[in-house]
Formats: sequence, structure tokens, C-alpha cells
Amino acid sequence: MKTWSPDFLLQEFGKRMDEWVHLTMDRTVRLAVTGLNQSGKTVFTTTLIHQLLHALQGSNLPSFLVTLENRLQGAKVMLQPDMDVPTFQYDRYIRALLGTKPTWPVPTDALSEIRLAIRFKPSGLLSKRISPTTTLYLDIIDYPGEWLLDLPMLSLSFEAWSAQTFQLCEEEPRLSLSASWRHDLANLPLSRPAQDETLRRISEAYTEFLLACKHPTIGLSFLQPGRFTIPGDLKGAPLLTFCPLPPPDADGVVVGSLREEMGKRYESYKKFIIETFFKRHFSRFDRQIVLLDLLNALNRGPGAFSDMQTALEAILENFRYGPSNLLSRLFYPRIDKLLFAATKADFVAANQHHNMERLLRRLVARPANDASFLGVEIQTQALSSLRCTRTVVRDHEGRRLSFVQGIPKGRKSESLLFPGEIPETVPDAHEWDANRFNFMDFEPRRPSDAEGPFPPHIRLDQALEFLLGDKLR
Repeated sequence: MKTWSPDFLLQEFGKRMDEWVHLTMDRTVRLAVTGLNQSGKTVFTTTLIHQLLHALQGSNLPSFLVTLENRLQGAKVMLQPDMDVPTFQYDRYIRALLGTKPTWPVPTDALSEIRLAIRFKPSGLLSKRISPTTTLYLDIIDYPGEWLLDLPMLSLSFEAWSAQTFQLCEEEPRLSLSASWRHDLANLPLSRPAQDETLRRISEAYTEFLLACKHPTIGLSFLQPGRFTIPGDLKGAPLLTFCPLPPPDADGVVVGSLREEMGKRYESYKKFIIETFFKRHFSRFDRQIVLLDLLNALNRGPGAFSDMQTALEAILENFRYGPSNLLSRLFYPRIDKLLFAATKADFVAANQHHNMERLLRRLVARPANDASFLGVEIQTQALSSLRCTRTVVRDHEGRRLSFVQGIPKGRKSESLLFPGEIPETVPDAHEWDANRFNFMDFEPRRPSDAEGPFPPHIRLDQALEFLLGDKLR
């Protein structure tokens, strides 16, 4: 049993009281940066921080009203409120992006947090009289998108979750990719006493199946449990040694059996990992941005595209939405602004951004409607946190076409490429069969048409205004 020293309790009480004071004055925002694998969460968070820290030095944020109206007085990184959460490594990531040989940051594999203090002059008459300057504390939480996929499991029993997984495995590509794991599972004596070695071996086979589904050439998104593919500090823990099982026979579940132990570990995973993660972090979010890589989803075909939509809808059912007021912020925080963003907009020509946004709106139509019904303000955007190409218009075979110029991923020199067109709606079977989509990734760099000393972007300022603008007035 844990014992708490008086000094520790006093420190914790002081920290919580400080949070309550900021909340009562509506001067703290907890922003969740979420998304599925390779959607650009870390790049978005890094460049957002960089633009805010350097906004007074000429960063290009024309739609961010607090800078446009010359009311911003500066921003700085502060000590974060949660001492047991790793700090987001902004300095390391920005060096990678803006170095002499720029590189993309490594994918997020653990939860991290950073707090910014944004000092500004209020624009309201009453606010000006109360104080000529004020401070907004912005807590940004970055975490692996794969962990989001655990949330739907909270409402499922072990039997229901197992049935859902086996149903998914009835279709390709899961049918083929799961063959080895299902073969091993068929030979397990599920009614015999549980043994650690057996649990570990079959859970490893299941994990290999999930990793095969996640491989870039396949690109599936709806993979559970999320901690199996990115375990973090749980690697090797007994909590990660279970897998879905076929329905029990007529005799039911034998006490002490392998089947019973699997069910117990599933419930323990829900209780100690998913519920704790939800209560500790999700229940405290005020604003949310969901990042999606539509381009690679289109590249991978109808199966991956549909799977991404399934994962997104399942995730969004577990978030708390609704208008935020003083009481709800203190006792039952709710997300009151939700931004869906299609990332990597610079990987296609500028004339395709409209189609990108229309496709995104159709993709998230149902969950967006549900959230809007509950009073959430919603926007969709095509954006690029760090623009690394430029659009070039050329005549080609009698047509006026828009190309992108940049360094394709894995190459060292610039190329002028026609990236193709983005459909306004979910593609039909003919479009998928024609292998129409082949969008390329690009290396980070500063394009030749970039203006000013700071890294160029596409609509990052609009995202900032939507997510924070009302708090900076």
C-alpha cells in the first residue's frame, strides 16, 4: 500500500489548486493531438509550438487573429503540470525538421506532454478593464494513435471482442494474414490449465498478425489492442499476453483453464490500461484535433480506406462532446471544439486541396453529425504543418496541369511530379480497379518559394485560430 509524505501531499494539493484557479478563469486549454498511424501528429505538434514561440519574430500566421491584431505579447515553454508524464521533446524534433539535412521525426511511441504560456492583450472591453494583459496556458498532449483504438474495447466483453475480431478475419487481407495465428490457436488445449509459456507464445503469434496488418504495404488501421503494436513500458508484461478466442463449447469455461485466464487478462487490460488511460487523460481534454493521412489510405486501396473509416468511427464514439461551461470544466470536462484535418496537403497540388477537404467531410460525416448534434463546433481542413513542396503549373500534352516540386522520399534531388487528382467522394470500384492513386511522400525541406525565415505551412494558422482563437480574445 502506498504512503504519501506530507510534502508530497502539499505539493499535489498546490498543483491541483493552481489548475482549478486557471480553469475557473477559463485560462487553461488541454489540446489532444490524435490520429492514426503516420498521420503527422509529432510534426503537427512540433511546428505548432515553433510557430507560437516565434510568432513575434515574423512567423507567417495571417489567420491567427491575436497576431494579426498585434495583441500577442509572447509565448514560452513552462514546467508541465503532470510530473509523471514524459515531456514532449520539442527541441529534438525541431532540430530534425530544420537542420542542414532535415529529417522527419520518429513516430510517437509513448505519451508525452508540453505546456506553453501564451501572453496576450485581451480584446474585450470588460477583459481590458480587469487586466491589460493575461496568460493562456496551453497543455498539448501527444500520444500514439494506436492507443486510441483500445477505447471501443471498454464496452465489449471478452467474448464479444473475440467474435468481432474473428468476423474481421473472414475477409482479406486479414484472412490470409491471420492464418498462422489461427492455425496455432486451433491446436491449443483451451480447457486445460493455463501456462505462462503457452499464453506468451499464442499472444506473440497474434501480435505478429497485427504487425503484418499494420505494415505500410497493407496499412490497416483498426487493430486491437493498440498496446500490442506499440507496448511502450508494458513490453513483456502479462497484461499483453492474451488474444481473441473462438466461442466456448457447450461445457462452458473451465475454472483455471487457459480460456478463463485469457478472459481475466483481457478484463485486467481494460481496467488497468484502458480505463486508467481514459480517466487520466481523455476525460480532461478541452479541444481535439484528429489527423488523417488520406493520401496513403487511397494508395493502399479500398480495404485500407474502409478500415480507416471503421477505426475512426469506433474511436470517436468514446469521446465526450458538448458545450463547456465553468461547472463542466471543473467537474466533467467536455470537448467543445473538434477539428478534422487531412494532413500532407503539400504532397498534392494546391488545386486539389478543395477535393481533399470534401472527401474528408464525407469520410467523417456520421461521427461529425453526432458530435455537432451535442453542441460541438466542428471544422474540416486540408493542412500541412510543414510545407516541403511547391505547386508548379505547366502545359503538358495540350493540357494545363498542376505539378508539385520537391524531393521524393528516399531521393536526394528535386523532381517535378504530377501527383494525380483526389476524388471528391469515396472512390467507386472502377476507380480502385484502375490503380488510379499513387501519391508520393516527400522529404522535409524548405521550398524555393517560401517567404520569411520560418518554416512554411498550409493552413496551420487557420487550425490555431479555430482551436485557440476564442480563448485569446
